[in-house]
Amino acid sequence: MGIFEATMLILAGIVAGTMNTVVGAGSLVTFPVMLAFGYSPLIANMTNNVGVLPGGMSGIHAFRPELKDEWPTAVKLAALSLVGGTSGAVLLLVLPPVAFKSIVPVLIGLALILIIFQPSLRNRVAEHAGLSKKHGPLLAVAIFLTGIYGGYFGAAQGVLLMSILGTMFDKTIQKLNAIKMVLGMSANLAASAVFIIRGGIAWQAAGAIALGAIIGGYAGAKIGRRLPSGVYRVLIVVIGVVAIIKLVTT
Repeated sequence: MGIFEATMLILAGIVAGTMNTVVGAGSLVTFPVMLAFGYSPLIANMTNNVGVLPGGMSGIHAFRPELKDEWPTAVKLAALSLVGGTSGAVLLLVLPPVAFKSIVPVLIGLALILIIFQPSLRNRVAEHAGLSKKHGPLLAVAIFLTGIYGGYFGAAQGVLLMSILGTMFDKTIQKLNAIKMVLGMSANLAASAVFIIRGGIAWQAAGAIALGAIIGGYAGAKIGRRLPSGVYRVLIVVIGVVAIIKLVTT
């Protein structure tokens, strides 16, 4: 790997790590950069998944204050995301790319609709004390399916998670983002394990992305902690729309 390639991958990792911690969709930066340097889509996807993992860990570490009282919820949901991430990674290795690519923009679009109407929807489906038991099974299925998507590709997984969590819970958006980080990292961790066992990771590229993602993870937590709820929602919608456009046109 040359110095230019390494530098670009580190910079892409910083941007991706920041985006993943604030909202999500960081893979929309690192994945195209890897393709531009000649990596095949499969190798780029697997390598990117492994590369951004440390950024998720650094983001979770930075969000410790927000997670202090949320670990029971986060761990319970993370188990579902972990299983989903494993399933998604296996599907990536056995299914043709077109199988999921056709529905990903639709999923993100639905997530954005949920984000826009989140306050009114939450009043109907969630209790003020937290998760409504009535909707526990629905939440479990949604987190599992989002985990599958995260293991398969993962770009804009954070948008999907924020829309689901924000609809089902009555918590501050910073706490929701912290829980989102745990769930996203769980799916990412499971997928990374599958890809490492399968083999074919471009380890130098993964290391460069990881270095940048760690820096971006800490930076994203500081940014995300200071954003008002309204700004957060607007940012999620903007990134989600960009994700749809990019996925449809590539």
